[in-house]
Amino acid sequence: MSGVTMSQVIKRYGETQVIHGIDLEIADGEFCVFVGPSGCGKSTLLRMVAGLEETTEGTMNIGPRDVTRMDPSERGVAMVFQTYALYPHMTVSENMGFGLKMNGHSKAEIDQKVGEASRILKLDNYLKRKPAALSGGQRQRVAIGRAIVRGPEVFLFDEPLSNLDAELRVEMRVEIARLHREIGATMIYVTHDQVEAMTLADKIVVLKSGHIAQVGAPMDLYHDPDNKFVAGFIGSPAMNFLAGEAGSDRASCPGLGQDVPAPKQARSGQKVEVGLRPEHIVLVDGDTHRVELTEALGGVSYAYLASQTSGERVVVEERGDKRCKEGDIVGISFEPERVYVFDEVSEERLR
Repeated sequence: MSGVTMSQVIKRYGETQVIHGIDLEIADGEFCVFVGPSGCGKSTLLRMVAGLEETTEGTMNIGPRDVTRMDPSERGVAMVFQTYALYPHMTVSENMGFGLKMNGHSKAEIDQKVGEASRILKLDNYLKRKPAALSGGQRQRVAIGRAIVRGPEVFLFDEPLSNLDAELRVEMRVEIARLHREIGATMIYVTHDQVEAMTLADKIVVLKSGHIAQVGAPMDLYHDPDNKFVAGFIGSPAMNFLAGEAGSDRASCPGLGQDVPAPKQARSGQKVEVGLRPEHIVLVDGDTHRVELTEALGGVSYAYLASQTSGERVVVEERGDKRCKEGDIVGISFEPERVYVFDEVSEERLR
């Protein structure tokens, strides 16, 4: 297995630049997730690793090899797409072994590799079936098995769970995490779903408009975002952002109904945005907010509050048996260290 290194990687389509000088190192055996909204460049960057998109400038290395100008077949990668791309007239076993057969491998070797992949993916009972007789999750496992039998240096996943229903998505997340633990391969995974990113990744790369917004371990990005974009993208529901103004040592925040600590980097009079996650707010007796809407999801509820002062919305997570109701007038409480402050213009975090 091998890691992946990108140095000042750029992608242009004519005069339009979509990837802007990416520097990134993915360690051997690491599970790295590219995450971001639609159009941020995550699938383009993955396809550049695969060689399906040409790298305009910069270098791409897989292990010690410079693969920037290599054909996809020479790079030692295997890709799993959003669509399963299985041959409908072939059995599961034939689909998984077809690539090896085309490359002239012996039947014994193909059977051995298909058997090992089917054991890992729990497909032993389906080897004689054709894709039409499989569920969506089983078809995706066959597509992953086809990648496994090739023995690639790097696995590439391009939103592989997007076509599955919610229950199957959870099941397949567990399967992919288990697969990574079992085979220990380098994996790069693209998704727009931050829940997938948080649950699967060793390292998350948050992309915005072809730039890296931040790289880090999932909980590092959750607890220590560098900017408003990352703070709002990582975490579900999203972080609350409210208008404020920095003072000498405190920042006013009408939407919260109280002042918050001002970071050292803030200047007196500076316009800021105050960030606070729904799970870090507690409802208390008070008259600063009105409950506009509640969403009860069983073990957890989300209350949508409106500030009595500014009208700004604040989302609060509630647990336990006693929860607020629509129309209630409440106050809010939080620990000062849970507050994040961002510059209103640059959206960079002030520390």
